[in-house]
Amino acid sequence: MTCARCGFGLRRTQINSLARCLALTLTAIVLFIIACATPLMHVSTSGIVLGADLFSGPWRLDQQGVWELAVVVLFTTVAAPGLKLLGTAYVLIGLRLGKPPHHLRTVFVWVDHLRHWAMVEVYLLGVFVAYVKLVDLVHIDVGSAVYALVGLMLIGVAADAMLDRAAVWEEMERRGLTRHPVTAERSALEGDGADASSARQAVACETCGKVSLLHGAARHECPRCGAHLHLRKPNSIVRCWALVIAALVLYLPANIFPVLTVVQLGSGAPSTILGGVEELVAAKMYPLAALVFFASILVPVLKLGGLMLLLIMTQLRQSRRLLDRTRLYRIVSVIGRWSMIDVFMISILVALVRFGAIVTIEPGFGAVAFAGVVIITIFAAEAFDPRTMWDAASASGRT
Repeated sequence: MTCARCGFGLRRTQINSLARCLALTLTAIVLFIIACATPLMHVSTSGIVLGADLFSGPWRLDQQGVWELAVVVLFTTVAAPGLKLLGTAYVLIGLRLGKPPHHLRTVFVWVDHLRHWAMVEVYLLGVFVAYVKLVDLVHIDVGSAVYALVGLMLIGVAADAMLDRAAVWEEMERRGLTRHPVTAERSALEGDGADASSARQAVACETCGKVSLLHGAARHECPRCGAHLHLRKPNSIVRCWALVIAALVLYLPANIFPVLTVVQLGSGAPSTILGGVEELVAAKMYPLAALVFFASILVPVLKLGGLMLLLIMTQLRQSRRLLDRTRLYRIVSVIGRWSMIDVFMISILVALVRFGAIVTIEPGFGAVAFAGVVIITIFAAEAFDPRTMWDAASASGRT
């Protein structure tokens, strides 16, 4: 099923989607527990052996005074993936019960929100970058947590592809878990006293996707999930501009200030994001340098530039290349999270490289600012409503 206007896939059905997704999710939970309970890496040099797990990076970041970075890393690598898996399993198991709990609806809404913040695959790339940086300096043993994370990433991708979210909401509706009673003949939003001749507008819920009919400018709730219904996201352009400007303000210190400092034999050598790329090029690690440059420098620039282009073209009511701009928005909304590679790499390095006076790695303010840029751009992409591009073009009479 595809959109008649832009061709985007609206729904892809799967055979026995809920049962197969439940099996994959339970497997992923087992792997997640293994990843949290076992070592990530061990490093050794000069007779000193140190280890790190998923919690070591956030703990060391907090110890070194950058608790903001510690919270971000802990949330995106442990809290969000764990809650997403547990919430998905809870909902799918609950729907198999004879009398499912009514709060399944709320749990599934939060699971959907957490999808954007569970960054296991990005963290794995950060582990890989950290490994390459350290392999020539110290002896490294990869722990079982790395293999568990690889399995978790693969099974998690399969589970997400398998899950038909519309089918989950339809099953909840069938089992009587909706916010208001829903009938096929009439939406509960229409109201008993509504005039049959009054104007009605069809609106799709941004949470569960159900299409309902609205009357007038009154505030309405989705009859299925209870979310507030809007024809378009409120103040989409203004909110997106505010977040883009905030990200631009942080982008300058993120690239000027050091993201980490290597303190070796009492003297420090600070390194910026671009400096880290230059070090990789000097070490002839060209593929890794290209990866870091793309994720940490090119992606933020492209995302901010892309959002500004979309905003400006919408405000100018341009109808040119609407399909291409819609595709650009989908790319922008997906790629931003991959910029977290540098942040995850830093959390691993500060946890592993702490050999006292010999060598220690300390995080810098640039890492905090850069994490802020990534997070704000994710919110900015969520704030923008791509439907406003088509509305603006239609209002100008150019479509």
